[in-house]
Amino acid sequence: MVEQRKQAISIRLGASDVRNLKRIAKRLGVRDSDIVRYALRSMFGRLGPLGDEGIAGRNLLPVLVESGDELIRYFDLDAYRLENIINQHAEADLRVDRDDIALLAMSGLRDQYLLMRTLNGSGLAEGATAPARSLRTYLYEKYVYRGDAKASCAAEVSPEPRRSHLERPAA
Repeated sequence: MVEQRKQAISIRLGASDVRNLKRIAKRLGVRDSDIVRYALRSMFGRLGPLGDEGIAGRNLLPVLVESGDELIRYFDLDAYRLENIINQHAEADLRVDRDDIALLAMSGLRDQYLLMRTLNGSGLAEGATAPARSLRTYLYEKYVYRGDAKASCAAEVSPEPRRSHLERPAA
């Protein structure tokens, strides 16, 4: 029999977070705890692959590209820690280059600095105007779509359980 019992946890929130939580709950007509559970489920949906030790290297990269700037700033992740998170359990052919991890770590920095680094050192197209978008495009092309495989990735739909959540068809 699977244990379905709920457990209580204690979290500390600042006054402004509590105010916002109560305002949202009141507007939606739900309890404060419902908002907290929603936030947790939403976060698990976005960051779920981080909890799976079998997902590593380039297969983990989309999670960090999509929510990386928030994650990197909030948890103060540097390139060394990101490399451990991404490449620690990855096979050699799935590993992400250190230079690309450094670019990802810089995604939380000012856009002008990131643009300067991506244009000068990583082969991104000249004249890019949105650094975060350019970084995202660069990393997806290099690790997720693998260049010409972009079209085949978009056309392929498979119910494999270990498949990266961002290898779905593009809209």
